[in-house]
Amino acid sequence: MSKVYDIGVLPGDGIGEEVVTAALRVLDACQEIYGFQTKRDRMPYGADHFLATGETMPDAAFDRIRGMHAVLFGAIGDPRIEVGKLEFAIIAGMRHKLDLYVNLRPVKLYHESLCPLKGKTVADIDMVFCRENTEDAYAGIFGFTKKGTEHEIALQEMVYTRRCTERIIRYAFELAKKRGPKPGKDKPQVTLIDKANAVRAQDLWTRTFAEVSKDYPGIATDHAYIDAACMWMIKNPEWFDVSVTTNLFGDIITDLGAMLIGGMGIAASGNIHPGRVSMFEGIHGSAPKYKGTDKASPLATVLALALLLDHIGEVRAAQDVEATVAELIQAGTIRSLRAGEHRCSELGQMVADRLRERARTLR
Repeated sequence: MSKVYDIGVLPGDGIGEEVVTAALRVLDACQEIYGFQTKRDRMPYGADHFLATGETMPDAAFDRIRGMHAVLFGAIGDPRIEVGKLEFAIIAGMRHKLDLYVNLRPVKLYHESLCPLKGKTVADIDMVFCRENTEDAYAGIFGFTKKGTEHEIALQEMVYTRRCTERIIRYAFELAKKRGPKPGKDKPQVTLIDKANAVRAQDLWTRTFAEVSKDYPGIATDHAYIDAACMWMIKNPEWFDVSVTTNLFGDIITDLGAMLIGGMGIAASGNIHPGRVSMFEGIHGSAPKYKGTDKASPLATVLALALLLDHIGEVRAAQDVEATVAELIQAGTIRSLRAGEHRCSELGQMVADRLRERARTLR
């Protein structure tokens, strides 16, 4: 009897509906090829739902998600609604209420033509960022006083705990051990990225990283302050393997990483709690100007689906989805990642069809 996975489908706003629909075509192909099934619960939460009902995302929805294997998410944000309202209720809501403490963001180049850096190849850019996902300035501790006056004060607290710092650092070391050394290297490497010289509370990260590293003698370590790390990512991206960093810095540096591999339209992420329900999405936003145009690239969501498949244990399917995307890019079948170069629906179908062709060839 085939396995059945309970998957939440939350398209959200803007291009979310289109990119998720394209990724679900790829999931359909995976089910046919690898012999598993999915029970899909489509969830309506986003701008249209909020404007119709006044509801962002109720506690009952989070309770339902807790019983699932994973959630495939599109995007959130709509110009009709104040900035941050839906984002904090839905994305941050899932991260905090489901304790999705790992924000996993791979940065992997599939063809040198996609990289804006001169002389860099696919061998140079293959890194992954482990971003702490529940603390820092995103913990939601903020306030205003004397609002609207010339004396207004706005405060937002950065919060770091030993428990949450240690678990993301340990996750990074375990991931490095699983990945193994990069070609030409003797050991895998974990780099800590912080700003402890100026943000002194981040000394907690420095000390915790040093202590955890003692449990992994087979893994090399490095350190970079966030400003220097951004510089070195441009100058020498081949230096990076697995990196671990804070919530705020991880959010920023992975957008830089996305541009090294072709842009936001191919950058995937997982919001993960190992062994529990987790949520997977492209790191792009809702791009309202492309809503309904069938122009947005769904490849970030397709690659997020690959991360989802790996999380639920369908490792072969995950590997083949990623390999298929890479093959289509390398063969020139996917001509460009620019919006409108291919239809969103076309790309989803292209990946699904090629997956089926690969499966028939290998039989």
